[in-house]
Amino acid sequence: MDQLAEPRASSIELTGLGLGLLEWGPPGGPLLLAAHGFPDTAWTWRRVAPGLAAAGWRVVAPALRGYAPSTLPADGDLSIYAVAEDLVELADRLGADERSVLVGHDWGAIAASLLAGRAESPFSRYVLVAIPPLAHLNPRRGTLRPWTAAVIRQPAHSWYIAFNQLRGLAERRFDWLARRLWASWAPGYDATEDLAHLAEAVPDVTHARAVISYYRTALGSRMSALSAEPVHPVLFLQGDHDTALDPRFFEVVAPQLAPPSRAVLVEGAGHFPHLDRPEVVLTEMLAELGRPDAAVGR
Repeated sequence: MDQLAEPRASSIELTGLGLGLLEWGPPGGPLLLAAHGFPDTAWTWRRVAPGLAAAGWRVVAPALRGYAPSTLPADGDLSIYAVAEDLVELADRLGADERSVLVGHDWGAIAASLLAGRAESPFSRYVLVAIPPLAHLNPRRGTLRPWTAAVIRQPAHSWYIAFNQLRGLAERRFDWLARRLWASWAPGYDATEDLAHLAEAVPDVTHARAVISYYRTALGSRMSALSAEPVHPVLFLQGDHDTALDPRFFEVVAPQLAPPSRAVLVEGAGHFPHLDRPEVVLTEMLAELGRPDAAVGR
C-alpha cells in the first residue's frame, strides 16, 4: 500500500492543450479518471486514490485546463464543455475501454454529469461528489418541501459565484477567496496542504482568471446540455454538512436516481467528503465500481 500512496507525475498533449497528470495504480488496470473542482487541484484525490489503486484501478487525475502544470488552452476556451471534451480525449489517449469510470468533484462532477447524459460517452459509470446531475435538482412530486427549504438557503451559500463575475477584482483576490471557501466548505479540516498545491496550480492573475472563467462561461445557449438526465449509472455522494450545495437538495436528488444509480449522504463531511471522510467514500466507490484485482484472482 505504501508504494501506491505517492502518485506518478507525468504530462500528455491533447489538441491545443497539455495536461499535467497524477497517476496511482497498475498501468494495465482499468482506467478511472478523477476530475477535481474549484478551488482545488488533482491532489484532492490523494486520500482515496491509493485505496482504489490497491484494488486494481489505474487512477489518473488531470490538472484541468487553466490549472498548472497544465497549459493554458490555445483556443482560450475555459468552459466546462471544453473540460468535458478534454476528459473524452484524455480517456481515448489512455486507452479507455468498456470498464472505464469517470469520477468528479465540484466542477469535475459537473463535467462528469454532462458526459453521463451522453449515450456515446467513453465511460461506463460515474461517481459525482458534492454536485449531482443538475437535472435532478428540480423538484418532483413529494420533494417540493425539501426543495423549497434548500432554494431559500442556497443564495447564502452561492455568494462566491456572483463575486467571480467581478472582472479584474475576483482574479486579484483569488487567494483570499480560496482561503475563505476552504474554511467555509471544510470546517475543522486542515487545508494547509491543499492550499499549498493550489498556490502552485494558480500562481498568478492569469491562471486565476482562467479558473474563475468556468463561472463566467457557464451560462448560455449550451445550458441544456448541463441539465441532461444521466443515461449511465451514477453514484452521487454528498456531505451532510455541505455549505456549498445545501444538503437539503439531497432529499430532492436521491429519489430521482433509479437503480442501479444511487445516492449516499456522507455523515460528518462538508463539501469535500473524499477529504473529510475518505474511508467512507472509498468504501462506497469500491462497492459501486468493484475490485479489478479480484477479477484476475489477486
